[in-house]
Amino acid sequence: MAKFDKDLMKRLVGALGISGNEEEVRDLIRKEIKPYVDEVYVDNIGNLIAVKKGNKPKVMLSAHMDEIGLLVKRISENGFLHCTSVGDVDAALVMGQTVHIKTAKGRLHGVITIRETSAGKLLKQLPSIEDVVIDTGLTKKQLEEFGVEIGTPLPFEDNSCCSAERGLIFGKALDNRVGCYVLIELARRLKKTNWKGNPEIYFVFTVQEEVGSRGAKPSAFNIQPDWGLIVDTTHANDSFEEPSRFIGKGPCITIKDGEFIGNKCINGWLRDIARKSKIPVQLEAIETGTTDASMIQTTAGGVPTSVLCVPVRNIHTTIGISLIEDIEDTIALLEEVMKKPPLVCLV
Repeated sequence: MAKFDKDLMKRLVGALGISGNEEEVRDLIRKEIKPYVDEVYVDNIGNLIAVKKGNKPKVMLSAHMDEIGLLVKRISENGFLHCTSVGDVDAALVMGQTVHIKTAKGRLHGVITIRETSAGKLLKQLPSIEDVVIDTGLTKKQLEEFGVEIGTPLPFEDNSCCSAERGLIFGKALDNRVGCYVLIELARRLKKTNWKGNPEIYFVFTVQEEVGSRGAKPSAFNIQPDWGLIVDTTHANDSFEEPSRFIGKGPCITIKDGEFIGNKCINGWLRDIARKSKIPVQLEAIETGTTDASMIQTTAGGVPTSVLCVPVRNIHTTIGISLIEDIEDTIALLEEVMKKPPLVCLV
């Protein structure tokens, strides 16, 4: 088995890329994947697409680059930055954390707080995003001179101080830098392997998934794949009394989520290959949330689509927890999948 690339994972986690501002992540992925594919380009909406040329089938493997975060909506006279959320941000879970402010003139840091906390008062109720402010210690004039304005992104600071400790990954944006890592590593392994299958593979790194999967549909429309497979993350609930998604038990195959029902042909095929290859997998059926699959599935007459999700604890916070073994199992399964992929996957 190939050695897990801790350095690449740490750089992916540390890259800043809230929805609509994925350039830093995209540049990193482009540099990493370019040696292992035949063509790399960026489409009109900002998706990064890396192509491994081949014959049939034409397969789309997709992972989103963006992460949740905050955005400046107003600068008060006392220098506080008032925020709007980008993606599903819970104000109560980010209090006291730091944001990384990047402008053309340099970088700043700010603390996520509310007025009561800033004044040393105890909270009497949970805060909302409307209550949240960013305190940089600077005045409004100083912030404006530095280039901070309405619309300036406020990504969370990377707190992955314990990255890869005891086989675990700790860090921000595991949703979905884990999926990005999986596809980069898969491309690397396929380049080094003499395999009999010869599909044409499109490794697609999408933008703006966290705000409505806006990058997925245009990419699928332009590629017109025979079938697609999304690599994302899901919230592990193994700290609950009745858990159904565990870290350490392999990737989850999505049967359904809040807006998507997985293709039965692909799901059955994934399960068969996992069983034959002795790779652990879990099944996921949940009521809320979705992935890029919901958009890709309904593109241009319909694309047979399914999802593989790596379980993550503490997802959609400033620091999540994932197990390297689950990431490796996901790569191993995809590697087996691409050895002899089906030409057609019908319902």
